[in-house]
Amino acid sequence: MSLAIGAASSSKNMGFDERKDGGEENRISGSSKGIPPPSPTPTEEALREGEKFNRQMSEASLYGTEEEDDEESKIELGPQCTLKEQIEKDQGDESLRRWKEQLLGRVDLESVGETLEADVKILSLYIISPGRPEIVLTIPEDGKPKGPWFTLKEGSHYSLKVAFKVCNNIVSGLKYTNTVWKTGLKVDSTKEMLGTFSPQAEPYTHEMPEETTPSGMFARGSYSARTKFVDDDNKCYLEINYTFDIRKEWPST
Repeated sequence: MSLAIGAASSSKNMGFDERKDGGEENRISGSSKGIPPPSPTPTEEALREGEKFNRQMSEASLYGTEEEDDEESKIELGPQCTLKEQIEKDQGDESLRRWKEQLLGRVDLESVGETLEADVKILSLYIISPGRPEIVLTIPEDGKPKGPWFTLKEGSHYSLKVAFKVCNNIVSGLKYTNTVWKTGLKVDSTKEMLGTFSPQAEPYTHEMPEETTPSGMFARGSYSARTKFVDDDNKCYLEINYTFDIRKEWPST
């Protein structure tokens, strides 16, 4: 639920060294009595390298200029299988077997059955600020809280904590995204990877990194936002569209 206004950018320089064959060229010229040396014929390997380099440069140019969209690019994953099938696969690979035991050690296979789809239930959301009681955010069934969902003090430190439960199957690449607007302009966009989780009876908890609300006369006021929890398949488990306020002081409790 990042409210800080700012952006970070990164750039990657690409280059290659020119090959110098001057010594070989001079030796050929000296023995040919003034006859210009023939142009070297490119080998198939050189042609492949050139094609690969051009393709890399083309892809880098595309990725460098492509604007971020609200929708995540869908990742192509392998075919889905049940939890029992995943455990039975690759029995001969010792490293995979140990990894599966570590990830799935607490899973009751009899309770998960043969379900392909993971189910993630977001149970609770909390705003934590040093020296203040936790703010418990009630999640409405329609995903649209009535009125401002919460109020934060300007310049205050806070973090968001989420409790969730995973059932039926492994959820891969669960992540949190949050986009904030003020007077119709996007002022912040946040993504936080929660991770990959196996089903278990006890809920998981995850606390986001601490952030600071903006301060000053122009920072105060009402904001609108959209929070989503999605996985690697872009399956959305919760979407909340809401408003919140930043004020000079915390609201009275």
